[in-house]
Amino acid sequence: MTRLRRRVGLASGDRLTSPAQPATGLDGGMADPAPAAPRAVPVRHYGRYVAATLVLAVVALFVVAASKAQISYGVIPDYLTSPIILDGLRMTVYISVAAQLVGIALGVLFAVMRLSKNPVVASVSWFYIWFFRGTPVLVQLVIWFNLSLVFQTFTIPGIYSMSMNSFMTPFVAALLGLGLNEGAYMAEIVRAGIISVDEGQTEAAQALGMTAGQLMRRVVLPQAMRVIVPPTGNEFINMLKTSSLASLVLLGELFRNAANIYTRSLQTIELLLVISAWYLVLTSVFSVGQYYVERRFARGAARALPDTPLQRLRRNLRRGRTGGRIR
Repeated sequence: MTRLRRRVGLASGDRLTSPAQPATGLDGGMADPAPAAPRAVPVRHYGRYVAATLVLAVVALFVVAASKAQISYGVIPDYLTSPIILDGLRMTVYISVAAQLVGIALGVLFAVMRLSKNPVVASVSWFYIWFFRGTPVLVQLVIWFNLSLVFQTFTIPGIYSMSMNSFMTPFVAALLGLGLNEGAYMAEIVRAGIISVDEGQTEAAQALGMTAGQLMRRVVLPQAMRVIVPPTGNEFINMLKTSSLASLVLLGELFRNAANIYTRSLQTIELLLVISAWYLVLTSVFSVGQYYVERRFARGAARALPDTPLQRLRRNLRRGRTGGRIR
């Protein structure tokens, strides 16, 4: 009724009351007060508190169990810098980098062959990818290492010949096993990057008279790198860990050297923790390198590149000195 009276009063020419005077209705009584501004009430997410409590409880149980385990934590720092462990670490990095380079070279080659219009070349590439992706890398390593059982000599007709036992060293067996297996996966990664390039780019390059090789080197591959680099970085990090399988062919990498130590000292868990720590260091370092490589090849794909972690740290420190304002 009050709202109806207010509308009637305005229609009949009544004046609005000034802000300094209390508003009254037609009957002389006080008008309804103005509605209060809405107040935002935060929603309480009780599930988050429950999840955080459960996670902290699991972490606490893990810490308590680790503290009660019969592990000689004091010897771990000594083993971290042991000369035998450091030798294995260098071999792990060496075989991983070498096998990854072989895999990248083979991947580019077989990706181009897979996209060829020649049915024979495309079929050979398909068979290579099918075979090496379809068989375990461990089996491939063992086959290469035992190749002397079926071939007595390694011979390049008219150029080179030597005993297969002398040629197929643990390093060569690991390089062939890891590199050829990686090449099959890299071929699919490179192929995905090549077909991601817009066809208009290749048509424009062909209209300029570029050959197939020039087209691939100057137009297609530079643009495909934005698609190729991220999975390639992941493959290399996986290669660092897969290189531990080379211990089966007697290569003196990180895991093999650690196994040689704990078979004598019987400190198995301690040595496994040592090599786990080194693998974490290696993967962390190469993950940072992968980030900067991806950032470099992302130039031109975005208007502005995101800040690096170092740039963000400097900006936050500068904001802290200026009281929250960046000068």
